[in-house]
Amino acid sequence: MLAGTGLTVAAAPAAHAAASDAVAKLPISSYSGLAVDSVHQRVYIADQRDGQAAGTVLVYDFQGRKVAALAHPGPVSGVALGEDSATLYVGESGRVVTYDTGTLQQTGAHSAAYDTCGRQLAYAGGTVWSTDAYVYQSYQCATATTSLDTLTNGTVSRTGWNDVGRLQLAPGARARNRLLMGQPKESGAANPFLASFDVSGATPVREAARRFADADGKGALDLQDMAASPDGTEVAVADATAGTRLLNAGDLSDAPGQYQALPAGATSTAVAFSGDGKYIARGAQAAGGTPDLLVQSADPADGTPPLEFAFEGSLDGNGVTPRGLAWSEDGSRLFAVTRGGTGQEYWLHVIQPPAVQYDTRFTGDLAHSPSGAVAGEPLSVRGRLEWDGPAPAEPLKVTAVREDANGRHQLGTATVRDDGTFTVLDEPDLVGDATYTVSFLGDLTHRPAPDITHTVTVGKAPSSLTLTGPDEATTSEGVHLTGTFTAQGKALPERATLTVRRTDRLGTGSLSSVTVAADGTFTVDDLPRTRREVTYTVGWPGDDLHTGATASVTVYVRR
Repeated sequence: MLAGTGLTVAAAPAAHAAASDAVAKLPISSYSGLAVDSVHQRVYIADQRDGQAAGTVLVYDFQGRKVAALAHPGPVSGVALGEDSATLYVGESGRVVTYDTGTLQQTGAHSAAYDTCGRQLAYAGGTVWSTDAYVYQSYQCATATTSLDTLTNGTVSRTGWNDVGRLQLAPGARARNRLLMGQPKESGAANPFLASFDVSGATPVREAARRFADADGKGALDLQDMAASPDGTEVAVADATAGTRLLNAGDLSDAPGQYQALPAGATSTAVAFSGDGKYIARGAQAAGGTPDLLVQSADPADGTPPLEFAFEGSLDGNGVTPRGLAWSEDGSRLFAVTRGGTGQEYWLHVIQPPAVQYDTRFTGDLAHSPSGAVAGEPLSVRGRLEWDGPAPAEPLKVTAVREDANGRHQLGTATVRDDGTFTVLDEPDLVGDATYTVSFLGDLTHRPAPDITHTVTVGKAPSSLTLTGPDEATTSEGVHLTGTFTAQGKALPERATLTVRRTDRLGTGSLSSVTVAADGTFTVDDLPRTRREVTYTVGWPGDDLHTGATASVTVYVRR
């Protein structure tokens, strides 16, 4: 629990550094939009009020302190920032109002088609795009016809694009001049759409569109939020049913890699990429201590566990509100608007994710034990990881790989102890050189460490034979021998077969081979062919993973 905030950080397996956090209770009972001005280090939050009530745009600094409240005579809705954060655009019922972000003074008010459902704003392609819908009662907004408008040369005009429901807008990557539009599930459409528009010219041109339901009507989009990656190649969608969808921006098809599912019981509400494209924040609504916010690598193939936050209680809300996430341009701060109580209370969280900031390194060389490694027996590879900055709240973990003549073998993770030492456990199964590579992939607090390698020569596992016989025997009664066979390392695929040789004064010859019993014992019975000393020798030649072994016993034979 972070002091004074009520924010619980749920420790993920490897992302465990606590984040600094400031929380402001917002003096609003409704919410419609969030914009972050990294130039002036301000956050703009629009209060959406139905009917004739006066609306407000709240202004906070990056430390969570209230700077100003921009009062409006009528309801306000969306907010958007123009190029270089020089101009703030605010949606009202009948106009789009502009402010100078340096002075927070109003610079213009541009009449627009009257809206009663909450004007959405997005800045893309060098202009501001907005929506308008007119109904007599607010409950009709869910299925109202909503138009797409543009603010050009001081005039707000309709583009000719329209559809049913409170259409959502989001800018695509700035360099790509793209605008995203999505249809919410509440519109009543059986199969809501997501669309991408080229807005480089005066008229928006649809590039791609997708509906998500299958032939049986399952899997339809339940849109809560959407965001384009800074490089313009991907679009992340917060879907209340499916969780986080990652799409290819070009055709809105599913990206080859997808993020892991949100925690059980969490409903996706918001999504935002950091300005450098390295991280993604995924917001949710969840009960109790279930995480409501995950901050992680934007690359779904990165296995580093996310940093998880659980918002609960009257000090910080119960979850991230839809469209309630935004980053500063440099990724040093994440802003989250949470909702709680009866759904009419809101909080602003200024989170400083411990984005990669401390160096790590492996110190010294790796070592292994036992010194004589053999195939099929346990082997320990030991090392030490050193890190800068404060000690992690939860143990770090390293990953290990063994490479031998059969290729690469993932060995899983090993926990780093408080003193930085770790032990990787393995059981090599091939004779020859085995090269171990240990990696620390980093987390949201620590940079990855350069890999460290160590080569171990793996030998054959030893085998042994014992052979016991009487001191004396007779040619008439014969010789009865007993023995045991053991082989360390990997179990033999089948019972060992031993050769038996007899050496007497007439020479040396082979006897019938014997098979070792399941318990490792065997017997040899022979009728000697001559008197005096007779030596019996049993042997096993070994195999690819085991050394051979022999054992002998000498018996004095009488008539």
